Amino acid sequence: MTGGGPDRDTLRPAVRSAVTRLGAWVSGLRWADVPDEVRERVVTVLVDAVAVTTLGAREPAQRALVDAWDPPAGPAPLFGTGREVAVDAAAWLNATASVRLELDDGHRLAAGHPAAHGFPAVLALAARRGVPGEELCCALLAAYEVAARFGRATRLRPGTHPHGNWGIAGAAAGCARVLGLSAADTATAIDAGSGLPVAGPFAAALDGNPVRDHWMGAANQSGLAAARLAASGTGHPTGVAADSLGELLGSLDPAVLASGLGSGPDPASWEILGGYFKQHSSCSFTHAAVDAALDLREQAGDGCGGIEQVLVEVHSLGAALDRTSWPTPLAAMFSLPFTVATALRRGRMVPADVSAEALADPVTADLARRVTVRVAADLDARLPAERPARVTVTTTGGDRLVAERPNPVGDVAHHPFTPEDRVRVLGDLLTGSDLLADPGLLAGLRDRCAALPAAPDAGEALRSLGALAHPR
Repeated sequence: MTGGGPDRDTLRPAVRSAVTRLGAWVSGLRWADVPDEVRERVVTVLVDAVAVTTLGAREPAQRALVDAWDPPAGPAPLFGTGREVAVDAAAWLNATASVRLELDDGHRLAAGHPAAHGFPAVLALAARRGVPGEELCCALLAAYEVAARFGRATRLRPGTHPHGNWGIAGAAAGCARVLGLSAADTATAIDAGSGLPVAGPFAAALDGNPVRDHWMGAANQSGLAAARLAASGTGHPTGVAADSLGELLGSLDPAVLASGLGSGPDPASWEILGGYFKQHSSCSFTHAAVDAALDLREQAGDGCGGIEQVLVEVHSLGAALDRTSWPTPLAAMFSLPFTVATALRRGRMVPADVSAEALADPVTADLARRVTVRVAADLDARLPAERPARVTVTTTGGDRLVAERPNPVGDVAHHPFTPEDRVRVLGDLLTGSDLLADPGLLAGLRDRCAALPAAPDAGEALRSLGALAHPR
């Protein structure tokens, strides 16, 4: 049995059939047939991906990683560095940079990050192949749509982190499209990708272990490997996800994989329209609580000294984010006490707030020790449609201040960001970075991404984009 569902002999053919349909859809996708709203969203997600990757690339830990990797020169831009490196190195290193600061966009119902799973690999391979811009955009859309569907279809076992498992199928789909594979070979690539998952423990993120970022690098390289396997003509789809995702790592509902595939103007058929963007540099499970804390900050009065206790009530998905020590920036970004205390103390939660100096701040640490995290049954009952949080601040004067949010700001179901909103937020996030030495950087990124569909050679366009996205 598979997660209490059908046995594998029943599940495998259903998965294989769904993968076949996905392969046909990916290979037959045409940019001219994609609705305007979806096209605009692809560009916005790409702007976001390049911007947050560029930010992540400037982090000391990411710079050290690139130095240690010593990637060979090649055709693919390494965003934020001004370098061009080999395809596989760019796929891995851009992927780790994209998640380094927990700013990458995500999809609530997929419970993870479809774009980060596949965009780095697709961009790197497209830079090598020199495909037309429209083909690249189709590949990016395919990577997102397939990854999100595998994410929605998969229910990982408790304690499993979503980085590096269900999203590999999307990376494989996008890379297959860049390679121009047939419908049958694209299905083989998707199937192979679904058989290459990482079994990563969620505790690694809570511990602040940077291997968590590398699961995303592995996902992108695995997507490349799966597409190359299919291109070699030596593979065939077997429905392996029934065993990998549907047995070893959790349960899988094949009906979700290919039903209502994106076509025409119906927004419900396009997964990319259901994604969210971040404005806080932290795990998405902290965002609603951070938003609520920011609501209460002015009312709390005399800074942190005026706060006696803070109660953070959350859904069960966020219950483990209760640690009051943070040995690394990653651990801090996965700590509700740290993120809520930072919001109350600084009025924000941005990359600068996970610097070495910010992590060592004794005032933040003292306030974080006064933060209690508790699961609330009424909030838990609202999953998965909402990811709510309620914050109660008790002041030293005896006042009790309460704020609740149903979802983070930026979620498709709660104050979603327009493309203009996202550019504004990205500008705020870039503030204080050496990247703002060029005030036209963000506008340039946006304009070049918007022009990408019309580019005759996506490789040249991407290298131009990479040259822009680094400090002068």
